[in-house]
Amino acid sequence: MNDVFAFGLFAFVSLFAVVEPLGIMPIFTSMTSTLTPREQRSVARRAVLIAFLTLLLFAFLGQLIFKFFGISVNSLKIVGGVIFFMIGYEMLQAKLTKTAYDEKQSPEDFGKDIAMTPLGIPMIAGPGAIANIIVLWHASDDSLFKKIAVLVSLTLVMALTLLVLLFARRVSRFLGDSGNKVLLRLMGLITMVIAVEFFFSGLKPIVRDMMAREG
Repeated sequence: MNDVFAFGLFAFVSLFAVVEPLGIMPIFTSMTSTLTPREQRSVARRAVLIAFLTLLLFAFLGQLIFKFFGISVNSLKIVGGVIFFMIGYEMLQAKLTKTAYDEKQSPEDFGKDIAMTPLGIPMIAGPGAIANIIVLWHASDDSLFKKIAVLVSLTLVMALTLLVLLFARRVSRFLGDSGNKVLLRLMGLITMVIAVEFFFSGLKPIVRDMMAREG
């Protein structure tokens, strides 16, 4: 059970780091500034629900996607590691992640319903989160308890993300600009560490196979 708990804790921390709710918070606030409080809450709920269902879909169907396109999990780990590192590097500098949001775009460009895009996808369920959930699901090694741990971790991260968005303005005022930047840098450091782990866990089997073929 200790192994399952450790795996679940790792899943929670890694998902929370790449979903980056604290980084999404100021974007959400600015994009919904013209909406009423009731409309803001509605957008937040729909955005998190869309992201949650999207990540669940990739968790369950990730292996089928791999087989269809001939993609290996190790390759995804390497790519995911690179994506996580880029996200973490931007967070470490207290910058908003460009992989999730294009600052040149305005809310009007997204249409009337911004809950699906860009909030739900790709800000909450971004490329890093999608890659992460697929890798975590595969890493569960067909263990029912580990798979449950991944689902619980995903649910908790989505619940925390919803809470952050629902109280975005209050949290932003409470933390202040300095507090937001400190938390972003901390999560950025954690994300970069996870990125290194993912990268080398995917690279080692590939290098081992290459050496075995040469031998």
